[in-house]
This record gives sequence, structure tokens and C-alpha cells, in this order.
Amino acid sequence: MSPSRPAPGRYAPRRLLLLVSGCVVLGVGVGLLLTAKLGSDGYSTLVNGISIATGLSFLVCNLAVSAVFLLLAALRRLLPDVGTVVQIVVVGYTVSLVLGVLETPGGLAARSAYLVVAFPVLAVGIAAYLGSNLGAGPAEGAALAWDPPVPFKWSYSAVQGGGALVGWLLGAAIGPGTVAVVLLLGPAVDLAARALRVNVTQGRAEA
Repeated sequence: MSPSRPAPGRYAPRRLLLLVSGCVVLGVGVGLLLTAKLGSDGYSTLVNGISIATGLSFLVCNLAVSAVFLLLAALRRLLPDVGTVVQIVVVGYTVSLVLGVLETPGGLAARSAYLVVAFPVLAVGIAAYLGSNLGAGPAEGAALAWDPPVPFKWSYSAVQGGGALVGWLLGAAIGPGTVAVVLLLGPAVDLAARALRVNVTQGRAEA
């Protein structure tokens, strides 16, 4: 049997643009969430907890956790693609830019406003970049690996919730933003995907 070839138009400019623009939007959303300082997402909480417990840098722990999550996804036959690399690089760079521009406001109301604004931005960013169907980042990949049988909106909540719990047990701080990500972000991504008319499952739902 001859090796399979990428489907025609798989890396078409339109899909690459959707991937990159979605990652930029996602990075802005993460930057807003971190600027609010009301708790980070479950994945970041896990990385931070491991960093605290081991004394290793956040960067090293992030690379290790990313590798483990991608391996778990691969075991479920969801393999990395160009979108996996683009997500990690573009989101990280965008978050750095946002954090360099924004400052955490002093009042709780203003910080809460940052958190509220972050959610639709995060949801649209995740739905858009996954909608390119060019690969998923570590957290999204680990969740998508279980869709089916578990729909992404719930498997994503499970991944974020598990990460938040383990990170908290290892000493990382959590907050209302963490709880909101665990409970609401998965369903919000599902709504955003419907609004954008994209399929975030990387083709697994049709397999």
C-alpha cells in the first residue's frame, strides 16, 4: 500500500490564515485572562504546580507537560500537525506581547471585566484555530483525543478541571477565573464553533 498523501488543499492559504488568526485571538484571550489575575486556566495551573513542586522553571515544565499531553493524544490516534507547532509558538508570542502592553487594574470590578471579556475571545480563538483542522495544541489535543465518545465541550472541561485540581494540590493558586474556564470554556468553544460554522474535531467525529 502506498503512503497516504495530504488531501488536496489541506494547507491552502485560507486554512493557514484561519489557523494563525485563531491562534492570535487565542493569545489575546489568554493575555486578558492572565492580566485579570483572578486565576489561570487549568492547564497553566498544572504546569505552575509542577514547577512549584519540582523547582524547575515554568518553561521546562510546560515543555514536559506539553509532550505528555501530545503523547496521550497520539495514543488515541490524534497526531500532531502543523497547527500544533503554530499554536504553541504564536499563542506564546502573542501572550507575551499582550502582557507587555496591559497592566492589571487595581479594582476588582475592572479585573472582573477583563475576565468577562477574555471568555468570548478565548472561545473564538480556540474554535477558529481548531476549525482549520490542521492540528491541535496540547490541552485541546488531549481533550479531542476522547471525542468520540466524549464530546469536546465536556472532555475539554475534564482536561482543564483535572489540570486545575492537580496543580492546586501541588501548590498552585486557583481563582474564579480557573473555575470559569473549567465549567464554561468548553461549552463556549462549542457555541463559537457553531457560530463560525467550523468543525473543531479534526475529522474524528466523522471517522
